[in-house]
This record gives sequence, structure tokens and C-alpha cells, in this order.
Amino acid sequence: MRILFLVSGFNGLAQRLHVELTRRGHDVAVELDIDDATTQTAVEAFRPDLIVAPFLKRAIPASIWRHTRCLIVHPGIPGDKGPSSLDWAILNGEEQWGVTVLQAEAKMDSGPIWAAGGFPMRPASKSSLYRNEVTEAAVDAVLSALERLERGEGPPPAAEVWTGPRGIARPPVRQLDRSIDWTTDDTATVLRKIRSADGAPGVKDSLFGRTVFLTDARPAEGSAGEPGAIVAHSGPAVCRTTTDGAVWIGHARDKDDRHPFKLPAVRLFADMLDGVPEVPVDDPKGYREIRYEERNGVGTLHFDFHNGAMGTEQCERLLAAYRRAQKRDTKVIVLAGGPECWSNGIHLNLIEAADSPAGESWRNINAIDDLAEAIITTGTHLTVAALQGGAGAGGVFLARAADQVWLRSGIVLMPHYKDMGHLYGSEFWTYLLPRHAGEANAERIVEQRLPMGAEEAVALGLADERFDGPREAFLVEVAARAEALAADGHLAKRLADKRAARAADEAEKPLRRYRKEELARMHVNFYGPNPSFHIARHAFVHKTPRARTPITIARHRDRRLGEAAAPARRAS
Repeated sequence: MRILFLVSGFNGLAQRLHVELTRRGHDVAVELDIDDATTQTAVEAFRPDLIVAPFLKRAIPASIWRHTRCLIVHPGIPGDKGPSSLDWAILNGEEQWGVTVLQAEAKMDSGPIWAAGGFPMRPASKSSLYRNEVTEAAVDAVLSALERLERGEGPPPAAEVWTGPRGIARPPVRQLDRSIDWTTDDTATVLRKIRSADGAPGVKDSLFGRTVFLTDARPAEGSAGEPGAIVAHSGPAVCRTTTDGAVWIGHARDKDDRHPFKLPAVRLFADMLDGVPEVPVDDPKGYREIRYEERNGVGTLHFDFHNGAMGTEQCERLLAAYRRAQKRDTKVIVLAGGPECWSNGIHLNLIEAADSPAGESWRNINAIDDLAEAIITTGTHLTVAALQGGAGAGGVFLARAADQVWLRSGIVLMPHYKDMGHLYGSEFWTYLLPRHAGEANAERIVEQRLPMGAEEAVALGLADERFDGPREAFLVEVAARAEALAADGHLAKRLADKRAARAADEAEKPLRRYRKEELARMHVNFYGPNPSFHIARHAFVHKTPRARTPITIARHRDRRLGEAAAPARRAS
């Protein structure tokens, strides 16, 4: 089928659906919902059999849904209506929730239901639930709806779609609905309120006399004090007490600040923390980002950086942890990332907020290159990058620095830099991609600028294996396989072969030359006369609405593709 995605943003759910539908042979294009006229032009250009709206904030114009079937993905159970479905589900402590795929009609969220799927709720943030349970249920529901369409069937009877309780119409969540009263709210209540607004819009609150929007909350252990007091800071986070404990607040946004976007809380309030005790960031009682565990010859490094962004200091701290892991009497090192993201490369928000964005960009890319080089040159261990969450840009190529890259089925990779102002990229990708994927696949990976699923990544050599099964089983499977590697009687030979191959590659072209060549291009991106990277980064960080859909995803707007497809359409 020819399927047009109509979206307010090409978010994780839309990317995952793009991967799944393309993999099944559908012809998929994407159009950002800029205005009705632009959308109408896209529909006329692509002439889709079906329009799917995985993430859409406005109603589809009647001029479109009256002539082309439109399926809306709603992150709520059947009967639920309104723009804050998942927010309300978290605030109300729902134990079960779901996703509905319904047809667009005059009244929003009221058309015929084509499919639905449910899931148990976790005590997690809105963004985490959306990335995982909502996305999985949405994929299943959309595929179910497409199967009915392909069989020439209409919407199923209501009794076949959903047997659980039905939702109700709800208004948008207001800041008043999730306002925190630090004198009466316990830890569970505070977490629920902040999680319902994570990562946008955040919960409006007051800290140190400033109005800010809080996000990224975690329970804090062993902290107590007068409710509402700031009693500690750790890494990016400040610790604030509740009526029965405390929470870490990792990030916040001050719309009146000269940097009105989300930043580490400690960064926002650095001048106000004198005398506030500091807990080491990776201490079990701190805002823990990096932790190490060891079992049966395998050392596993977990690094859970918010949204996968890796600033200079975080890269340096992870490198130090990796160096310590190298000195352990183990055989395999697993780089497990975090449950939501493995890595998305350099930290664009911190770069944007720096006194010299070019200077901080340079420090950040060198810090992540130091880490990549340490992984590539490890001769004492086999290394495994185990991606339980997605990765993007430099984070993908940092993972490829490991000997083995294992992926959880269902994650999405965005292995390219160019959408960020034609950034050239580093992390030794010019060495790693041809080595593992071959020259032709390497070019395809960095040029296509489309989301990539686990199956395609393995086929192209960007990864080595993908593991099916539920999300929570992935690290269990990784541990079992890594321990089997560590116990393999041929491990000594594998390590010797690895060192010999690295020596041969080094003799042919030293790593320092790859790094020098990549960084020379990056230096131009950061310091050169063309400001494309800085403009693109500013737009990304400030969430500036796009004026048009990039041709890389809006294939119907690429004249070259249109001209090539025209004869085929005429012939049909």
C-alpha cells in the first residue's frame, strides 16, 4: 500500500511504524502537519491509499478524510478522548491502559475503531511508557488494522476490538491538575505528577524563588528534612524532600532564563547550592548515571544518561569507569547503556547553553572520541554493546566500536548526522563502518537519513545480532550469552586474533589519522563560515517548528523520485 504518515513531529512512534511498515513492503512517506494547504498538496502529490497519523495534535481537514481513509493512533483505551490521555492515566494511577486506532471523522477521537491493544502500566514517566508500551501496542494495532484493509474488510465489531473498561472524554491536563504541594504530597504523589509531564511540558513549580518546569524525577534514598527543602545535589540533580522521603529532580526548564530550554537542574541553580551537601553522582544514594556489575567473567557497565545525551563530563566519567572495568579479572565487557536510550551522541542542550557553543562542541566530540578509541583498542577483553534502547547519530557509531553489537528487536536506530546541519560526524565511523558493513553499505547507512530497525541493522553489518522477546528479558539474554563467551575455551584465540587484526589495521592506517581527518571536518562544522550546524542545533534545542518537511522523509516532495515514479504510475 501507499501510506502517508501525517505527523506533528517524526517522533519515536512514527519512526518505529515507518520501520515496520517499510519492512513489510509498504511504500511509506511522511508529511509534517504544518497547515491544511501543505497537507493537501502532499496528499495530491503522493496519492496514498491510506493516511496514518501516529502522532498528530490537530484534526485532519475534512477535505482530506472525506476522500482518503485516515487512521488515527490514539494513546488511550477505546472511549478515551482528549489530548492528554497518557497524562491522565499516570495521574489517576491507572493499572491498565491501551492504544486505539480509529478512523478520522468530523468529531475527534470518535470515528470507527479498527483495532486496539492494552498493556499494564508501570510506575514510569510518560516518555518511557510512550517509547515502550504505547509504541508496542500501537505497532500491533496498526498492523492489525492494515491486515483488515488488505483483506478488504471494514472495522470489526466493537465486541471484538476491546473487552476491557471504556474510557471517557477528558479535557487537557492543566498545570493546576498536577501542581505539587510539597507540604502534603508524599513521594509517590510527587513522582506521579512529574512523570505525567515528562518530557513535556514539565510540572510548573518554584525553586529558589524561580518559576521552573520540573522533569526527570527519581526516588531518592536516605534523604529527609522539612518537606520542600533542597537537601542535596548529585551530578545534574537536586534532591527535594517530600512528606515521607525525597526525590531527585534531574532536569528543569526556566522559560525566563536566557537559555529557556531543558537543562540539568544543578546547571540552572549552580549559584544557589552553596552549603547544600553533595552526593557523588554514581554513588548508590546519588542520582546514579553509571553503575558496574560483575558476574562469571563478565563486567557490565550500565550508563543511563537522560535521553541518551552524553556531555563532555559524562563521556569522561564513562571513560574512567571503562578503564576501571578493563583492569578487572574478567573476559568480556558489556556496555549496556540505559533502559530508554543507549546513546544519542553529543549533548546538544549543554552545547547550546555554553558560553562558546563551538568550543563546547569541540570538547564534547573529543571526549566521546576518547571513549570510542578506548573501546576499539581494547585487547584484553571481548567487548559487547548491548542496546536495550535506541541510539542516534554518534551514539550508533560509538556502539559499533565494540566487537559485537547486540540489539533488542523493536529498537530504532538513527545512524546519521546530516540532519543536524550537515554535521560530518566522528567516533571513527569512517573506519568502523567500512570494516563491519563494507563500503557500499557504509555509504547507504550514512546517506539515507531514515530510521533503521534491528533487522536491517544486522543485515547491513551495523550490528551483529538481534534478540527477540519482551523488553525485560533482553538483559537476561545478554548476560547469558556474554557469560557463554567468557567461558568459551576458544576465547584466548579469539582475543589473539582480535589483537592481530587491530595491529594489521593500524599498520595500514593508524586510528589517529581517521580521527584527525574526521575532526578536521568537524572543526569546519563548529568554527567554519557556514553556520548550518549552529542553526540546526538551535532549532532542535528550542523546538522551533519546521517550515517544511525534509525531503529525506517526504519522498513525494523529491522531484527526482517523482519523475522516476511517474512512468510506472502512468503504466499502471
